Amino acid sequence: MHDAAAEWTIGNMAILKAAILLFLVIDPMGNVPLFVSFLSGIPPRRARWIAVRELLIALAVLVFFLVVGDVLLNLLQVGEPALGIAGGIILFLIAIKMIFASAKEIFPHNLDGEPFVVPLAIPFVAGPSAMATVLLLRAGAPSQWLELLVALVAAWLVSGAILVAASPLSRFLGARGLNAMERLMGLLLTTVAVQMFLTGVKEFFAVAPR
Repeated sequence: MHDAAAEWTIGNMAILKAAILLFLVIDPMGNVPLFVSFLSGIPPRRARWIAVRELLIALAVLVFFLVVGDVLLNLLQVGEPALGIAGGIILFLIAIKMIFASAKEIFPHNLDGEPFVVPLAIPFVAGPSAMATVLLLRAGAPSQWLELLVALVAAWLVSGAILVAASPLSRFLGARGLNAMERLMGLLLTTVAVQMFLTGVKEFFAVAPR
């Protein structure tokens, strides 16, 4: 009885840790000014529908990588060190642009009509870092895909609630608040990127033949 309770608690903690990690990588607060920028000029009701649609597309992409992650990695013969190094580099470049550029300069707003898939779903929500994180989590626990799916959906629900309310949040924070938040999230992302890169390098030297 006690063993079952302990196992259930450990399982819940693992889901919670994975959900927090995915939430931080998806970075909904950092994406608020980006969603506001690319949905500006669209009626609020339509903008909310577009946000929900793009979030669903992003979830589908991340679930796809979660389900076929181990197969994809084996097929491409890509190891965890390579994922960590590549994900760290890409995330670092995006973070640097967030710190020193405005939202429109990160991805120029030159779309004709409403955004579809790019850039809201991919790469703002289901970006390279989120995909790499999902692949890393699946590679680290290949038999726990159901727990990882629960964690992914939980992180997505919280992130989605924030992003659907992007416009009210932007009005509450104001232009200066959004600008400061964007750069703050960029600074935080640089630390995550560097850690991801260093972890990949460490794992590479750990498995490299001597």
